[in-house]
Amino acid sequence: MLRKIALHLGLILACVAVLLPPLWALRTSLVPESLAYSTDIFPGWSWENYHALITKNNFLTHYGNSLIVSLCSVAVAMPFAAATGYAFARFRTGGPAARFIMLATQMLPAVALVLPAFALLRTMGLTNSLVGLTLVYAALNLPFLTWILMSFFEGIPVDLEWAAMTDGATAWGAFRHIVLPISLPGLAAAAVLGFILSWNEFLFALVLSGPQTATIPVALAALQTSNGVQIGKVSAGVILAILPLIIASHFIQRYIVKGLTFGSVK
Repeated sequence: MLRKIALHLGLILACVAVLLPPLWALRTSLVPESLAYSTDIFPGWSWENYHALITKNNFLTHYGNSLIVSLCSVAVAMPFAAATGYAFARFRTGGPAARFIMLATQMLPAVALVLPAFALLRTMGLTNSLVGLTLVYAALNLPFLTWILMSFFEGIPVDLEWAAMTDGATAWGAFRHIVLPISLPGLAAAAVLGFILSWNEFLFALVLSGPQTATIPVALAALQTSNGVQIGKVSAGVILAILPLIIASHFIQRYIVKGLTFGSVK
């Protein structure tokens, strides 16, 4: 009994540690700015932070920019990541060296890539545009998504593809009609992770976007003024920013869990 009590207390404390920051941000977003730093649990109730954020700070535009860039970057990167991951998993394309080089690109600091990316986009005339930011995010997420999908494809029995090829399917046909439907949980998990990476990215959005193309992280950073951080508006922006992630995880939770454990047991 003592062991069960201790276990449940530990789980409760862990849940409190995880939930307290977003709950406190929700509380701060719903109180007047003058009471935002108060230590009272809930000193008042007001929607002024959300109203000011939307009407005065043009937050809905930045919200839409983040949605467009994140969704489009995932849509652009996923087909290439799936094809490349399948080539690595089945045909060992490039050998171990290609896999290592692809993984090594993720070790480079973002600050080492942002200036070359800015120079390329300026040459193509895509600076301060959502198209340029989408292409950059797709390129940044491509190695990560490829590595994830490669592990999913390696967990699929190759006998299924051999059976399809015996019936007359080509390698591309087996990949399209056999491998992709089976790996849908893995594709969903990879797409969600790619969306989160693009949604939360700050440095490239700061350098490559403009006032009308800025994303949510840049818009929230702009709330730090000479008078201090507008903590009420920041909290309201944080709550609005995590809503798509909560909604998406609620609807596709079972696919994410299934995808993350896909191939773990054979």
